Amino acid sequence: METQQFLSSVLSQRGPSALPYSEDTKWLIRQHLVALTSAYPSLDPKTATFTHNDGRSVNLLQAEGTIPVSFQSVTYNIPIIVWLMESYPRHAPCVYVNPTRDMIIKRPHPHVNPSGLVSIPYLQNWIYPSSNLVDLARNLSLHFGRDPPLYSQRRPNPNPNPNFNPYGPTHAPAAAYTRPAIPPPRSYPASPYGAAAAAAAVQTEDPSEVFKRNAVNKLVEAVHVEVVSIRKSREAEMEGMINAQAVLRHREEQLRKAVKEMHDEKEGLEQQLQMVLMNADILESWLRENEAKVRSFGEGVDVDDAFECMDALSKQMMDCTAADLAIEDAVYALDKAAQEGAVPVDQYLRNVRLLSREQFFHRATATKVRAAQMQTQVANMAARISHYGGDPDALPRVPSNCCIGDVLQGLDVQH
Repeated sequence: METQQFLSSVLSQRGPSALPYSEDTKWLIRQHLVALTSAYPSLDPKTATFTHNDGRSVNLLQAEGTIPVSFQSVTYNIPIIVWLMESYPRHAPCVYVNPTRDMIIKRPHPHVNPSGLVSIPYLQNWIYPSSNLVDLARNLSLHFGRDPPLYSQRRPNPNPNPNFNPYGPTHAPAAAYTRPAIPPPRSYPASPYGAAAAAAAVQTEDPSEVFKRNAVNKLVEAVHVEVVSIRKSREAEMEGMINAQAVLRHREEQLRKAVKEMHDEKEGLEQQLQMVLMNADILESWLRENEAKVRSFGEGVDVDDAFECMDALSKQMMDCTAADLAIEDAVYALDKAAQEGAVPVDQYLRNVRLLSREQFFHRATATKVRAAQMQTQVANMAARISHYGGDPDALPRVPSNCCIGDVLQGLDVQH
């Protein structure tokens, strides 16, 4: 259980710490290692740094431990390391024997070079996806049982009896090292398989079992590929749905904003409608009140008498303004007549001089009337300010050529 949790953890990592295996093969790698540890509990999966021949280092999975080997009816434990390279399981793993300090590699050996690298037919003929780590371990046990790759170094014998041999009577210590692949029992624990398992390892496998296992492996690989394909398609669909959801949310915000703007515009139009209706009622009321007055004047009503000024200053201002505009129209008519030759030049000049003098007096009178009106308004404003507790002396003096708008702007008063 701990092995499965460890493999699930390291194979599911993403980012810089992720193992360099293809995503569509990580599930099969986990299955191979779980099956290997179930068949050979002495092999422990872990991660370690592997250095390639070009000096490049990479973090890979390995299975380190011992495999049982039957040699001359005795079971021994051979220490090995199985490296799962970046292209595993499409390509074979890299296997090394891992001798202890009191072991050396047999030279020459048909399947192990001096550096400990193992090369057996099963590795050379690795077939994806049927080849696996359990069958690899069995083939290693079979080949190492025929020709052990490791020897135990001969140590000085503290027993003075020359006939004593701690490894048995059949192996005489004639050379510096003669004992094949026999590490001391205390260095590695005894194999849990015993002699029966070792004998089973060298027996020829049933062809039907091999066919069945290969068929199951192919079926599992096909299902795994299908699952990976379905997962990728579902992930693409989910990504598309997430993007569509983001677009819909953006459109929802835009619609909400547009609805709010239309609601505000509706409220503004309703207020304007109320103002129009109110003004219409006022106008209708005024027309009803003044309809009798209009009828009382009859058809010969004078337009000038239709409007009455509020006071004498207003009437005088209206008369001066009317006279000014009338003289302006008369001068314009004289200009047109002079251009057409209808009026002699001397008569034109005399009439324009007279009209201009009269217009000047009307405009001067209007200016004085306007100043008087502003002074009256300022006095009214002063009375209003003193009523609300203000200082009427703060009001500016009104010059004769000033308008009421300038005075109100200086006082910062809405009018």
